[in-house]
Amino acid sequence: MKSKRMEAAVVTSILVCIAGSVLTAGCATNGGAFGMSSEEVLVIDLSNKAEYQQLLTGKPQTCGMRSGRVYLQPGESIGQHSTKAHEELIVFLSGKGTALIGDPPRRIEIGQGRVAYVPPHTTHDMKNTGTEPLVYIYCVAPVRD
Repeated sequence: MKSKRMEAAVVTSILVCIAGSVLTAGCATNGGAFGMSSEEVLVIDLSNKAEYQQLLTGKPQTCGMRSGRVYLQPGESIGQHSTKAHEELIVFLSGKGTALIGDPPRRIEIGQGRVAYVPPHTTHDMKNTGTEPLVYIYCVAPVRD
């Protein structure tokens, strides 16, 4: 039962992320700010495999949002990188770890049942500090300055 609630919470978070991207970027069925039409609704099954899964690829599949499912084994790290001109929402599905966000890095405990927001132009890294896989979904959307 708890896993069904967690799945519903993840789906809700992703839909909120997508809706926010659509409203912010101006993408709608009338062409929006980027001059494209996005009338397709996507439903993607999450993999149970111990590997990265690409979910959304950006244009033309979306208005610019990208998303994926990350699977980190104990001790693994995604590697420090920047959001550049994008904001990022991270929804943790299982496991636990540490996020290093900003410069200088701020250490934040992460894991199942938590959601993290990373602002534009922010360096960050996710590390699995637990004994089980750290699995999360990220949604990255462009930001208009």
